[in-house]
Amino acid sequence: MRIVDLLSPDRIALGAQAADKASAIELLVSLQEKGGALTDREAYKEAILAREAQTSTAIEAGIAVPHAKSPSVARPSLAAMTLKEGVDYQAMDGQPSDLFFMIAAPMDGDVHLEILSHLMVLLMDPEFTSQLRAAADPQTFLAVIDRFERAKFGEPEEDTPPLIHASTPEEPSAPKYRVLAVTACPTGIAHTYMAAEALEKAGQKLGIPVKAETNGSGGAKNILTSEEIAQADGIIVAADKNVETARFSGKKVLFVPVSDGIHKAEQLIQTIESGNVPVYEAEGPVSAEPEQEESLGRQVYKHLMNGVSHMLPFVIGGGILIALAFLLDDASINPANFGMNTPLAAFFKTIGGVAFGFMLPILGGYIAYSIADRPGLAVGFVGGSLAAAGTSFATISSGATPVPAGFLGALLAGFVGGYFMLWLRRACDKLPNSLEGIKPILLYPLIGVLFIGAFMCLVNPIMGMLNTGLTSFLNSLGGTSRVLLGAVLGAMMSIDMGGPFNKAAYVTGTGAIATAAAAGAAANDIAYQMMASVMIGGMVPPLAIALATTFFKRKFTDDQRKAGFVNYIMGLCFITEGAIPFAAADPLRIIPACAIGSGIAGALSMVFQCALPAPHGGLFVFPVVTNALGYIAALAIGSVVGMVLIGLLKKDLSSR
Repeated sequence: MRIVDLLSPDRIALGAQAADKASAIELLVSLQEKGGALTDREAYKEAILAREAQTSTAIEAGIAVPHAKSPSVARPSLAAMTLKEGVDYQAMDGQPSDLFFMIAAPMDGDVHLEILSHLMVLLMDPEFTSQLRAAADPQTFLAVIDRFERAKFGEPEEDTPPLIHASTPEEPSAPKYRVLAVTACPTGIAHTYMAAEALEKAGQKLGIPVKAETNGSGGAKNILTSEEIAQADGIIVAADKNVETARFSGKKVLFVPVSDGIHKAEQLIQTIESGNVPVYEAEGPVSAEPEQEESLGRQVYKHLMNGVSHMLPFVIGGGILIALAFLLDDASINPANFGMNTPLAAFFKTIGGVAFGFMLPILGGYIAYSIADRPGLAVGFVGGSLAAAGTSFATISSGATPVPAGFLGALLAGFVGGYFMLWLRRACDKLPNSLEGIKPILLYPLIGVLFIGAFMCLVNPIMGMLNTGLTSFLNSLGGTSRVLLGAVLGAMMSIDMGGPFNKAAYVTGTGAIATAAAAGAAANDIAYQMMASVMIGGMVPPLAIALATTFFKRKFTDDQRKAGFVNYIMGLCFITEGAIPFAAADPLRIIPACAIGSGIAGALSMVFQCALPAPHGGLFVFPVVTNALGYIAALAIGSVVGMVLIGLLKKDLSSR
């Protein structure tokens, strides 16, 4: 398979005219549609525009490579176009673009990516682009591509996958590379390979051997070895997404956007060779960029999610066991001891309670670990434990009754402890080298634990009052307020289907049930009702889409209908992400429909006073839901509403 296999004369327009960027995209989408590779023109166009919204796909020298992966692409395809007069495509060099290749990539399958990478490499050759512009007809245009591809890459052997880079040495006699690079762009299709080729060609021009690893959609290729990393003068990470960087610890590493790898290749290599590059120390979780390049909000979100992700196994395991205890117990024996009245219920409640007991220390510990690496772990654990216990100076000195600071206290302990340890490590860098060995085993844990202990004893009474006040406020909510709360939580689960809004709603629900479980709340407590609204809100989107693909078949392609059936399973298992491909293909219709359906389901869950003491599980935890029949009814109504709205908002395929 070669580049010309993805391109045909009917998808090549030479000497076309376009007034602006939008017109150029419209012409290229029309060419793609002619080739029959698109099942939904508008959905593909929306994917192209979404990619352009991130950053322009124009590169220097009048070239633009708009590209997108979309469920509306049935098979990989190329379209090409030259313009009589270039248009402003927001290229970095400020020059108009007049040579276009538009890439249509399906959501799955990676063989075509290696072929497309050949095109990205060839576009870095000025002679290649010059002959393309001079082509008199589509056949000549294709012949130029074929000739240059054969000259650059040769004929791939039968049954042997083509290489990403012809310049990638595989023989034992490979040269020792002085500069290494890792390239990655958000979609992993175009800029990833263009940056790699630009860096390798710049190295050849400067007489400096360069090897570039590409982190494309098909996975990492041309992977850097530990020996190459050890021998290199430095590493260039030209990436707009996370790549694995811990392996570069102790080396000089230059972090830049992927576009700099294309446009400033020589400059980057010369910077590495100048030695004026900081040594990278990978002491924390892997990150593609130095922390100072991230916004404060992004840092806080990342640290919070690190704590929550480590906490969830304890919440889920413990929560489901506690829920089973309520299911198997007999409240009539002793209502005040519900969950512990029978031996089997007591067993589940005890084990689940132990798991829950780890939740707050784990949350605080791994937030601090995300901020300050290993020195922060012990400090965060201790802070989270003190938050759970409610320890304060008053409880220590006078025996006052402790008031647990709960989820909010553990959050505060994690962030304060983590940033304190980050400061302490920097302060200790000024100590003599002879003390280096005792920092991690004596100074960090002693000073850190002492600080977080004093801090939590000081703030625990305040956090405890906030926690108690919040719990009292939630329990005081009347019917209308509870319904509104359920609607908001349910809708948040659908707005971004796994993004920050979804995570915020889920963390709110899990935090509420954690506090309720620690306080021994009743099985129908408002906290458990909140969790029920959260989970039902996350189940609606995939179920609404599955129903829509079943009952509104004319609005979906064959591939979408097949994927829609899988969403029945994903929705019932509380896997909201099953709806993402459909939402990405048509966000203006799918997301509002699903959000309304989820909001209605969350509101009805509150109306029916459904409560869920388990934070996950979907259909499998329905037996432990208070008023399970009402919960099923709320889920069905919300899913049907979402389905109907999708059917009303989406157009039939034949009318597009």
